Amino acid sequence: MQALFRVARSCKETAKLAILRHSLGRDRLGCISSHPPQMNHKGLENTTVEDVLMIKEGEKNGSWLWCRSDDTVLAAVKQMAQNNVGSLVVLKPGDKQHIAGIITERDYLRKIASEERPAKYTRVGDIMTDENKLITVTSDTNILQAIRLMTENHIRHVPVIDGTIVGMISMVDIVQAVMEQQGGDVKRLNEFIKGEYY
Repeated sequence: MQALFRVARSCKETAKLAILRHSLGRDRLGCISSHPPQMNHKGLENTTVEDVLMIKEGEKNGSWLWCRSDDTVLAAVKQMAQNNVGSLVVLKPGDKQHIAGIITERDYLRKIASEERPAKYTRVGDIMTDENKLITVTSDTNILQAIRLMTENHIRHVPVIDGTIVGMISMVDIVQAVMEQQGGDVKRLNEFIKGEYY
């Protein structure tokens, strides 16, 4: 029985090695293959927040949705609804580079709807998460670190700041990146099983 487990483990390691060689564009003998992999697979341990920003559909470096701290909550919530997003970066009045905080759907529900405050007359700055309490990442943050940070702090949206704001990622963006990576893994495993990895 133990011999069977050793053989299974050995086959698994051989499969991993073959997939690794294939993903690097090399065949069994270590030579460069005539058909390199179709997908650039970095693995989650090597994926950064910058990669997630690049994957986001329609995302251009330096583009994100924002409002100002002196805007009404009603205007901010309407903007979120129109753009189908759950948060906005909040900028200081007259400043286009430095972040004052973030407003999320959760802020609206907890601080406006549940308290029956008038969103039409309440300012974003009154309910936003202030820059002093804001949790952020940089574009070179590893995606696994970003997941851990978001999970530990029970947040779904994180501004990406490299001196100034460069974007925003959400848990949905991260899940899409993970699915893309796993899709590549599944494809390579299927190619290996079919013998198409050479």
